[in-house]
Amino acid sequence: MSDVSDAAARADAFARQAAAMRGPLAAYFRRRIRNAGEVEDLVQEVFLRLTVRGTPDHADHASAYIFQIAASVLADRHRRRTVRHADQHVALDPDLQAEQDFDPARIYAGKQALNAAAAALMTMPERTRTIFLLRRIDGLRHQAIANQLGLSVSAVEKHMVRAIEHLMAHAGGVR
Repeated sequence: MSDVSDAAARADAFARQAAAMRGPLAAYFRRRIRNAGEVEDLVQEVFLRLTVRGTPDHADHASAYIFQIAASVLADRHRRRTVRHADQHVALDPDLQAEQDFDPARIYAGKQALNAAAAALMTMPERTRTIFLLRRIDGLRHQAIANQLGLSVSAVEKHMVRAIEHLMAHAGGVR
């Protein structure tokens, strides 16, 4: 029974130390991220991970353990934001969105422009079209496209220039 009460006492002591770390954790995150609204979420993520992992065997270095988890949370956040291209997202502005109307003439014009772009793409040489789609649709970098197709980066860049010039020439009559 003594082992159980010792474990409970250690868990309580660790919980008190962790609770005392809320302020320093928030300051840690505030110094490292731009969006102040995410600070509390990151602090909560640290405490969630602490809860899931349980009390460490040696709670003597609780603050170091907690900041190690905080660094891991920050690294995971960065990884997620990079994969999701979070910095490229545009915030939804309801006022701007409300001004856009979707009348039939506008929808028709949009479909016409899309059809013209698709037709222009289909008139490109196959390799140029493939390179353009890999870059603009799949988001691959020039080096990755060059490696995938066995070309030089310079050749990929030249194909991209040709593709854009081709599309611009065909878009002249469509607006």
